[in-house]
Amino acid sequence: MDNSKLHAFMEAMWEKDILPTLTDYIAIPNKSPAFDPDWEAHGHMGRVVSLFEAWAKARLAPIAGATVEVVQLPKRTPLIFIEIPAASGASNGKASDNASDKTVLLYGHLDKQPEMVGWDEGLGPWTPVRKGDKLYGRGGADDGYAMFAAIAAILALHEQNLPHARAVIVIEACEESGSPDLVHYVEHLSRRIGEPSLVVCLDSGCGNYDQLWVTTSLRGLAAGTLSVRVLTEGVHSGDASGVTPSSFRILRMLLSRIEDEQTGEVLAKDLHAEIPAERIAQAKTAAKALGEEIYTKLPFAGSTKPMNDSLEELVLNRTWRPALAVIGMSGYPEPKNAGNVLLPVTEAKLSMRLPPTVDGAKAAAHMKQIFETGPPYSAEVKFSSEGGQGGWNAPALSPWLADSLNRASAAHFGREPAFMGEGGSIPFMAMLGKRYPQTQFVVTGVL
Repeated sequence: MDNSKLHAFMEAMWEKDILPTLTDYIAIPNKSPAFDPDWEAHGHMGRVVSLFEAWAKARLAPIAGATVEVVQLPKRTPLIFIEIPAASGASNGKASDNASDKTVLLYGHLDKQPEMVGWDEGLGPWTPVRKGDKLYGRGGADDGYAMFAAIAAILALHEQNLPHARAVIVIEACEESGSPDLVHYVEHLSRRIGEPSLVVCLDSGCGNYDQLWVTTSLRGLAAGTLSVRVLTEGVHSGDASGVTPSSFRILRMLLSRIEDEQTGEVLAKDLHAEIPAERIAQAKTAAKALGEEIYTKLPFAGSTKPMNDSLEELVLNRTWRPALAVIGMSGYPEPKNAGNVLLPVTEAKLSMRLPPTVDGAKAAAHMKQIFETGPPYSAEVKFSSEGGQGGWNAPALSPWLADSLNRASAAHFGREPAFMGEGGSIPFMAMLGKRYPQTQFVVTGVL
């Protein structure tokens, strides 16, 4: 491969062809079904699928045998399924012959997180804004770019007449909702997908823009709503306080069963896992490469400090240790509307990030048992679990893939690649890891 030609090809394609389409994509509020139950009636998801489908068909038209198809099972979100046949390139030699009977599966998604708050002045989720070399707006990097990056890479090989394996690109539309539809599509399309020798997932992150970053693991998730009810209706606090226990205080007591509020350490041992020695070594290397950027990249308020002084421990906290977050609450009026009332119920939406090797369903069941057994003051306590998602721990790299990653990072960054787990979940990876235990994985991203 001529790397200078590759660079010129990619720069031109992204600037002139991909970024304008990504800009159009950002402007469409195609929220994932969990955040827009009426997504089908609103039509935003359909607009994005049509936009992506048309772009892919036009770019792949010169490649004989390439197909772009929108597959939609009943009562499911749509999925873009792209097949590109193997290419022998100019060599017609042994390498291309070996590649012709292999399949590479490339993954991404096109649904988006909801609006949320915290946008800077002049920016917004559905308002694409270009500042220098960055494009701002919801979904561009999570995960609108994935299909374009996958197709651009294949077109770059064709531009230099180089061989490549058969490629299958799968772009789903419900990843931000936990990918409930994807397992049905993988089963439905299993014969057409085949058994990939390599999976490339473009939905993860990177530590910096100075080298190639490869994700080695993903945490799982156990989520649910913890409800504490002490009264059937609100009562004036002057009459009830000191007699009726506060539902908020009971909630606080229950959370202390599972988390040390002084340190943030999760106390439930069944939610922990032994960290492999290889991952500890990689965390040390990643911490050295990133330095204080591990936490300075986050928008800390005032003089807030990170949870640990050790950079290595922060990496491990983020990738291999459980962590509890209260991500929503109900039962309370806004402070400006709050009267002197002892409220009857407190509900909190809980998100427990889990180590990659902990069973998500078992973790959720264990949390329910901890919360509901022997509630303080015999209050009505219920943990309504949404189930759990398992994490993923990558198999050991094959020598051929390790060599390829090293050469790629050296060629384009002048540095060796870095390996680190990610704190979030990609349900697709755990599912594929179980389905294709012999497959190699390259999981990376741009955020």
